[in-house]
Amino acid sequence: MKLIDELKARGLVEALTSPAIEAALEKPMTVYCGFDPSARSLQAGNLVSIMVLKRFQQAGHKVIALVGGATGLIGDPSGKSAERNMLTVEQVEENKKGIRDNLARILDFDGPNAAIMVDNYDWYKGTSAIEFLRDIAINFRVPQMLAKESVKKRLEASEGALTFTEFSYQILQGNDFLHLYDTYGCQLEVGGADQWGNITAGTDLVHRMRGQTAFGLTFPLLLDSSGKKFGKSEGNALFMNGEMTPVFNWYQYFLRAADADVIRYLKVFSMKSLDEIAALEAEMKAHPEARIPQKALAEELTLLVHGAEGLKKAQEATEALYAKKSAADVAKAENVPSATVALADCDGKAVWAVAAAAGMFKSNGEARRMAIQGGLSLNDEKIDDKRNFTAADVKDGVAVLRAGKKNYFVLKFA
Repeated sequence: MKLIDELKARGLVEALTSPAIEAALEKPMTVYCGFDPSARSLQAGNLVSIMVLKRFQQAGHKVIALVGGATGLIGDPSGKSAERNMLTVEQVEENKKGIRDNLARILDFDGPNAAIMVDNYDWYKGTSAIEFLRDIAINFRVPQMLAKESVKKRLEASEGALTFTEFSYQILQGNDFLHLYDTYGCQLEVGGADQWGNITAGTDLVHRMRGQTAFGLTFPLLLDSSGKKFGKSEGNALFMNGEMTPVFNWYQYFLRAADADVIRYLKVFSMKSLDEIAALEAEMKAHPEARIPQKALAEELTLLVHGAEGLKKAQEATEALYAKKSAADVAKAENVPSATVALADCDGKAVWAVAAAAGMFKSNGEARRMAIQGGLSLNDEKIDDKRNFTAADVKDGVAVLRAGKKNYFVLKFA
């Protein structure tokens, strides 16, 4: 199957800037995708972009991962209702290291068709305001910029409070494409559907200034069957860094995928063939209680992002929690979120307060609400907001908290 047909079959094509891209892709092409350096790790949502690049690389195309060191200092208005906090150059540099590590686990940065990672700060840091306005911004027309869907949505959401800094983002991203075209012969940019306006700014600029055809491909934003943005777990981002999101949580997120979502997730993220995925779908219909596709998805993505050791630890932790083993066994399971506390600091206090103080929740309010709503358990016993912690709750030196059905947290007592 041709790459473009494979992408379509997997639900990874939302729009193309030109149908001519299908013929162009029959020869090796250089393709790039941008990544925002706003944190020291990419998130599960970035996996869509990374896996698309991986498919291009495996098909023989040259791939470039652009980290927006310059644009990250400004902020992309696409999909945002408020201006983002600006980062320092030092923060961006630190975040780049983590992103490089994330990407290197999935993309091949060695060999004859090695992936490349670039930072657009490298070609903007020496550009003066006069040069920017004279050489770059002069090629953009304000009516066309205002017509971009990302700009219109941001204007509506913020009641017109879009800053000129954010407004200029599409100029910078458009010029990124031109720079990569000139430097690497890059002809294609890929990104989420919310990046369409920024991508077309680049294809238009390459055509206007070089008289050449450049292409754009967008893929749909991934939502679950309830309309919730993919990669958010209990309101928190799911990071690819095991220190920021425990490997256990990463594994559990995919293991809990709804039947209505899991086959779509497999098509997007798994390197399994479409025939293999169809077989997993048939298994799910025949034996939904076995959750075979979910296990396949969780295993493949944990192995991909966290390696064999990370997968092993996540599976051991899962077995300890769901095989109804003792609290001591649960505590030994690595990668289950935990904290070491003193009994004197817990004895006589509300369990929800103990949980919040240990770091299980973001705030006292969130912890107490969970208890009031009946979603907090201690050693498999549901508790309310009046239940206090006592020494008798410590079993084999630990106490096991649970929020909801599957979010475990171990209190270890020194």
